[in-house]
Amino acid sequence: MLSLLSLLFCLFLLAVPSAVADSSHVRVIRLSLVNGDVRFTREAHGDPLADAKAVWETAQANLPIRQGYVVATDSGRAEVEFENGALAFLDQNTVLDFYDLSLHDGARTTRLVLRQGSASFYVNPAGEDYFSVTGGDFTVEASSRASFRINNFDDGSNLDVSTGRVSVVRNEENFGVSKGQSFSVKVGEDKPVFGRAASNDDFDHWVSGRIDTVSNATTASAQYTASPYYAPGFADLYTYGSWFDCGGYGYGWRPFGASFGWSPFSMGQWLLDPSFGWTFASFEPWGWAPYHYGGWLFDSGCGGWFYSPPPFFNYGVGGFGGRRFSPRVHPPHPLVYRASTAVFVRQNDQLGIVPMHPLDKPGATPLNLGHGVFAAQGHTLANAPLLTAASGAKWETVKSPTHDSLTTGLAPTTAPERISRSLIEGNGGTRVVSLGQNSSIAYDPREHRFVNTNSTRSEAQKNPEASSTGRVAVEKNAAGAEKTGATIPNPPAPRSSGGASYRAGGTEFSGGGSSRGSSAAPAPAPHASAPSGGGGGKPH
Repeated sequence: MLSLLSLLFCLFLLAVPSAVADSSHVRVIRLSLVNGDVRFTREAHGDPLADAKAVWETAQANLPIRQGYVVATDSGRAEVEFENGALAFLDQNTVLDFYDLSLHDGARTTRLVLRQGSASFYVNPAGEDYFSVTGGDFTVEASSRASFRINNFDDGSNLDVSTGRVSVVRNEENFGVSKGQSFSVKVGEDKPVFGRAASNDDFDHWVSGRIDTVSNATTASAQYTASPYYAPGFADLYTYGSWFDCGGYGYGWRPFGASFGWSPFSMGQWLLDPSFGWTFASFEPWGWAPYHYGGWLFDSGCGGWFYSPPPFFNYGVGGFGGRRFSPRVHPPHPLVYRASTAVFVRQNDQLGIVPMHPLDKPGATPLNLGHGVFAAQGHTLANAPLLTAASGAKWETVKSPTHDSLTTGLAPTTAPERISRSLIEGNGGTRVVSLGQNSSIAYDPREHRFVNTNSTRSEAQKNPEASSTGRVAVEKNAAGAEKTGATIPNPPAPRSSGGASYRAGGTEFSGGGSSRGSSAAPAPAPHASAPSGGGGGKPH
């Protein structure tokens, strides 16, 4: 038995390079936490808040996010986990554009655009990874471990750095901003203002708590995977389930409260991805890693179904996820993303799934077939029903179900709204004051100040085009607003960490460097005040 398992494992390792080659330039990250109203669009042209053709849908936790996606919050918050350990946090009424998620020779390039609102970021780049966020008319680049917050609103944008140090790129100048410092730019003003970072508010405390939770849980799970690489979603396994040693299989994992009759793929829905096909999005908070990496095993002595992490995390003689395979080998890539850790099978017109065995080969009969076939439903709220084969009939492996084979439960929704907000400076640093979407106070991009629209409402109603301060005129005069310079520029091309220099308050520091290739940039999107017509990461 052991020799057969060892042979199957070797065959699996031989198949890994081809799988990696197929996805070498494809990155998939996840929406790891959803609180309240969160929505997304898969594609927007220019400013997503002004793109009438953008299709918005409700978002759920464990939603796969690809390059070009835009995530927006209304009365809610969201967290995004990157595959190299970076985290992004969105406060209420925030719009974040995943402008560039590319992979170049193993180096991950991440370029984000904060279109509106407040967002915090925790980054710990490895090797040649590049991470930047553009908000207002400047871009923040992080080349080492750092955490920072960006606010981008009608009359300006600012950066607060909590830990580490980052570089700010603006008008072809580089500025260094370190822990405890802020960097602010008001619309219409050329000179940035350096100051002290604002005191923490409720959003900052929430972000800090989430970073600590993910960091500690990731460290706890790492002892069962023995991996030198960051594993997205593995923190949730420690939080929502337990690891155990299942004899020759090595360490396995089951969610808390799972009975012997529990089965995977019982709480979630299928989403159609243009590149990967049907993808499983779990409703369970732990449902990222088990449904995209590794596989599933069934053993009555181990309680039934349990999750086995990828074989190249833990291996030693006698186990799939254990530490007993020998000799040690090092695959070229830490993780291989799958649309789902399930194999589709068909019998006549009936479509089913079999949880993927860690050693399943593409197109071959799934090794777990004897443990049952489950209904592949659009989405379920209870354990997936077990299907049985008709007398004498066999289940046929399906490479890719047709587009109409399954249904999705994502509901269409409306586009997010622009919210008038102002950056207020004080002794405690720069902070945001929200005026609300129903406020009579609106930002006038011509005068670079907020005005009371009630005082000009009657005139605006008579002659909207003639009003210089009325809200109607502001909304219709996108071209005039853009002339003020209140636009979000294209994110700069990725750069390495050494070579050039940058300054902070007149002091020179080393940094910056040569550029790498990047994807083509779309047309600039207006500032929030100007509606438009138009290889592996490090553990925390």
